[in-house]
Amino acid sequence: MFRIPKEDSTVSKTFRLPIKLMEEMEKLAQNNNISLNRLVKECLIYAMENIEKPNDKNNVENGE
Repeated sequence: MFRIPKEDSTVSKTFRLPIKLMEEMEKLAQNNNISLNRLVKECLIYAMENIEKPNDKNNVENGE
């Protein structure tokens, strides 16, 4: 039987974002044929994976 796999459990949240940022994100999502929700999710995942951590080796070397 054909089944569409479910994503992980989700939660709804409300955020207030600058109008200009939302316009840019909506345009980017549309130009890439993806939903705004997916774009936001991918951006958040990328940010979380690439955020500088307080004990990051680069911060110590730069005197931060």
